[in-house]
Amino acid sequence: MKEKTNVNDIDRSLYDFRNEEDESEYFDSGLSKEIIRAISDEKNDTDWMREFRLRSLEIYQKTKMVDWGPSIEGLDVDNIVTYIRQKSRMNTDWEAVPDDIKDTFERLGIPQAERESLAGVGAQYDSELVYHNVRKEVAESGVVYTDLESAMHDERYAEMIRQHFMKLVPPTDHKFAALHGAVWSGGSFVYVPKGVCLEIPLQSYFRLNAKGAGQFEHTLIILEEGSYLHFIEGCSAPKYYEAGLHAGCVELYVGRNATLRYSTIENWSKNMYNLNTKRALVEEGGKIEWVSGSFGSHVSYLYPMSILNGRGASAEFTGITFAGEGQNLDTGAKVVHNAPDTSSYINTKSISKSGGISTFRSAVTVNKNAEGSRSAVNCESLMLDRISRSDTVPVMDIRTNKADIGHEAKIGRISDEAVFYLMSRGLDEDSAKAMIVRGFADNVSKELPLEYAMEMNNLIGLEMKGSIG
Repeated sequence: MKEKTNVNDIDRSLYDFRNEEDESEYFDSGLSKEIIRAISDEKNDTDWMREFRLRSLEIYQKTKMVDWGPSIEGLDVDNIVTYIRQKSRMNTDWEAVPDDIKDTFERLGIPQAERESLAGVGAQYDSELVYHNVRKEVAESGVVYTDLESAMHDERYAEMIRQHFMKLVPPTDHKFAALHGAVWSGGSFVYVPKGVCLEIPLQSYFRLNAKGAGQFEHTLIILEEGSYLHFIEGCSAPKYYEAGLHAGCVELYVGRNATLRYSTIENWSKNMYNLNTKRALVEEGGKIEWVSGSFGSHVSYLYPMSILNGRGASAEFTGITFAGEGQNLDTGAKVVHNAPDTSSYINTKSISKSGGISTFRSAVTVNKNAEGSRSAVNCESLMLDRISRSDTVPVMDIRTNKADIGHEAKIGRISDEAVFYLMSRGLDEDSAKAMIVRGFADNVSKELPLEYAMEMNNLIGLEMKGSIG
């Protein structure tokens, strides 16, 4: 077998396969009131949602393009298809899902994961959920896990959703939040009642198959007092030679003394612009744990925010970013301390190679009423060659003297001495470098769900082939 010597030779068949699409099901590209009304008609929106979409469109048209991160000049929203007509009704029976879609998710391993280790699974294909299911014993505990659109039309949850939908991330937040408000489609709704602790995770997986399209799913999770949930989110898309867009939205409400662990593994193809917005509101004694792996996309803007609203609330963010050739990944985290004795910890690792650019961006705000709060930020970056780049942009806004705040950043390259030492012990150069990178990423990767930690290690091994010393 020919040894792979270049990153371009990597077999990405797990993600890069794609199905033929019936483009007659595509809505027109771009944005207009007619398109927004057509989406509303397709979904049988309530009156308030129809008005919300149109109002979001107006905000989008008046709002300036974002300019704080890497260039997104290659993204022309006027050429993006924002909605693809539903190919299959949402099913709770896996066998009822159309064969080509089912084959896609089988190849990604989603049904197997459900059978072996998950409490429930949702699968989105392009603009719509095609499958959603939850174990009987989980549903009997009072946990609700369903697609957001069905929940909106269910009188048991409709008002709850209306009170929470895009309240943490309003359309006025930035231009792509407004875009999301206008064209959002699909996503999950989770409600965990007071005192219910779900011991096994729920998972949603988002697959964008269509070319020149966008995916705009909305995830809404509400945890009542004293509850616990681990939610896993995965996403991928095949490679095309035209831009694709992901502008989803995640809103998390963590009640008093509740804990939510939210794990994301993002492996979009390198023609994708990943402009996602995630935000959590945490009440007294509650905790949000973010675990994030960013391995794909051409450009990413991704900064999950935690708003600590109650005394003793806490947030932890653990993230790893791997930027290879043709990637500019701008990632990080934000925390707002709004109450006394709150705490936050941000720990990130970034790896860049073959000209990839990795930027860590953080923002910690401690308001004057948040006395006794603590925050620590630690970011480490590893560049594998001389043509790659890594930057850190930490911002801290501290408005009380009674707080304990720290920041530490380290940027470096692989040591020639370390590589030589490992090679003297019998490893070839690529294996030696991969071992160093795995060791660098170890304390982050061990926080990932098992199957994703294995995927990350495999990715590191593949990406190291042909790396420049």
